[in-house]
Amino acid sequence: MSYKIKFDRFFSYSFSLDCAIFGYKDGEIHVLLIKRAMEPYSGEWAIPGDLVYPDEDLPIAANRILTELTKLKNVELHQGQTFGNPNRHPQGRVITCAYFALVRIDDLQAEADSWAEEVMWAPMNEVPNLAFDHSEIVESTYEDLKRMLQREPICFDLLPEKFALNEMQQLYEYAYNVEMDKANFRKKIKSIPLIHLDEKQQNVKHRPAKLFKFDTERYRQMVETENYMFRM
Repeated sequence: MSYKIKFDRFFSYSFSLDCAIFGYKDGEIHVLLIKRAMEPYSGEWAIPGDLVYPDEDLPIAANRILTELTKLKNVELHQGQTFGNPNRHPQGRVITCAYFALVRIDDLQAEADSWAEEVMWAPMNEVPNLAFDHSEIVESTYEDLKRMLQREPICFDLLPEKFALNEMQQLYEYAYNVEMDKANFRKKIKSIPLIHLDEKQQNVKHRPAKLFKFDTERYRQMVETENYMFRM
């Protein structure tokens, strides 16, 4: 689709969606970026985003845009904040709504498509300056993600299905930029329902650690019958 903005006949603004897709790999939280191959900001990095069609519902538009630019499908997207600085787009007034997702990077194969020239997973502490106000959108959404990590079991959407406890600890250490004592971290997660697997890590240079899975069904039962609240 042409990126030339077609304004409403009565209101001089347009509407877009931008997708912040977060994943976890090698001890770091990453965000998915595209290199733009069209103006404005051709050749610069951004998060996947585009204009919403006039007759399009927002969740449908978010999935369409993500698929058109990265070929990713069936990603569970959540609506985030709205950004409406009048000067955020050089071609005119464009209000945008951020959608975000938490994914397992190794389960996906993102590929550049449409007017996206390249895609890359960038660690959050290495994200370059982004087009438009996408740096602000990513940082704001990342802060929301960190708040959610403290009160919801979303870390298990980022971790592999089978994970070692040190991987879980590294995720939280990276998110909050702190070092955690191993013993204290184990005490902190003691109430979280985990399934102890009779398996260990493979192909690692260090001593293989035991693997765990998040017990989703037990968690739901605890929330419903015990008023359990996830806390980190």
